Amino acid sequence: MGRVTDETETRGTAAWHGRIEHVPGSQVRSDTAQTSGMRRFEAISGTTVGSERLWMGRTHVPPATSSGDHHHGEAETAIYVVSGHPVFVFAEEDREVRVETAPGDYVFVPPYVPHREENPSGDEEAVVVIARSTQEGIVVNLPSLWAPRPQDG
Repeated sequence: MGRVTDETETRGTAAWHGRIEHVPGSQVRSDTAQTSGMRRFEAISGTTVGSERLWMGRTHVPPATSSGDHHHGEAETAIYVVSGHPVFVFAEEDREVRVETAPGDYVFVPPYVPHREENPSGDEEAVVVIARSTQEGIVVNLPSLWAPRPQDG
């Protein structure tokens, strides 16, 4: 039977003893890329904590408001609905598709997919938590959902 070794013998503590970073909710940053009709707050990023492959924050959409059309470049985006009933709108062929959500729902937005967030409620703010697969929050504001991808001209 093989010898069981303590992992510190084989890897050294420096290889896996890093810092855990804490960003209190009161210290999230709003000086990040923005889209009209919504407000993004950055918590975890290369800038704030030195992350290398993750961006995380939250977005607020006021009552009776729609964001501008936009996409997030190469980033995959995962969204968790905290409060409100935001609607995520994207283009499919020649029509708009609306994804209606409720608190506790999750939404996945693939890279480069133009979309917008809408809050149809007349009195309740919509709040979502966002995670992206890039170190910084990429935001590309667009003139419409049907705008061509940058490599398409």
